Amino acid sequence: MEPSRNHVMTIARKPEWLRKRVCPAEEQSATLKLLQELNLTTVCQQALCPNIYECFSCSRATFLILGSRCTRRCSFCNVEKNIPLSVDSSEVERVAAAVTALKLKHVVITSPTRDDLPDGGAAIYAATVVAIRKTSPATGVELLIPDFRGNLSSLLTIIASHPDIVGHNIETVPRLYHVRNGADYRRSLNVIKMLASLSPEIRTKSGVMLGLGETREEVLQVLQDLRRHGCDYLTLGQYLAPSRNHFQVQEYIPPDIFDELKEVASELGFRHVESGPFVRSSYHAGRYDQ
Repeated sequence: MEPSRNHVMTIARKPEWLRKRVCPAEEQSATLKLLQELNLTTVCQQALCPNIYECFSCSRATFLILGSRCTRRCSFCNVEKNIPLSVDSSEVERVAAAVTALKLKHVVITSPTRDDLPDGGAAIYAATVVAIRKTSPATGVELLIPDFRGNLSSLLTIIASHPDIVGHNIETVPRLYHVRNGADYRRSLNVIKMLASLSPEIRTKSGVMLGLGETREEVLQVLQDLRRHGCDYLTLGQYLAPSRNHFQVQEYIPPDIFDELKEVASELGFRHVESGPFVRSSYHAGRYDQ
C-alpha cells in the first residue's frame, strides 16, 4: 500500500483472491423480476457491484432512490452523471412494497448526489423510512446518504425519520480527494460528527476504498479521524474500476492486509468492522445491528 504518483497506471490482471463465482441466473430471477415490476433501481446494478449475483440470489438489494443520475462527477463511480430527472414521489411506496415482498430483515437505501434539490433529497429519504416502517416495522433501516453539502436542516430531516443506521462514506484519504469531484474531506467528517452528536441512538457508518494509491499511514489517519468524529461502523474494501474510462486501480490489496486493518480498526473502537476485498458499504449490512 504505497503511494503512486502515476495515476494512469493500469493493472491488467486481477489476482486470484478477486475471482468470484457467479450465481446461476435462475437464483437471481425473482429479485430482478420484482425490481422490474416495481420500476426500481438498485445501486448494485448502477455501480456494477461484484456482489450483485450473491445478493440478488439471496433476495437482497440496496435501493437507489431519487433517480439514477448524479450531479457530481466522481471519477471512480459508475452511476450516471447527467442532469437529474424530476423526483418521482411514488418511488417511496414502491420501495416499501419491495422491502415487504422480499421479506428483508435489513434494508439499505441510498441515492446519487442531488445538489439540484434544496435539501439534497433528505425529505425523500425520510419519507422512505416512514413508508418502510408502516409496511415492514420489524425491518432494520439503514440510509447511505450524500453529504447534503453539510446542510444541518437536511441532516435533521434524516434524523427525525428515525433510521437505525446512517452511513456516509469518506471513500478515500484526503490526498486523493480529486477522485471525489465536489466533495470535501472535512465536510464529510463533519456530517458524521453532526449525526453522532445530534442523535446518539442512531449508529453512524462510513466506508473506505483501498487501492487508489493511498499509503498505510494515510489509511490509519482516516480511521482515527472517523473515530474521533463519532463513526461507529466501518467498511474497508478493494476499489475496482468500472471501466477504462474511470480512475484506474493502483494496487490490489491482499486479504491479509484487510485482516490486519480490521484488527487495527477494532482496537480504535469501531463497534463493527467489515474488511475484505469484496466488502462494500451495504455488503452483509444486516450484521451491524445484531
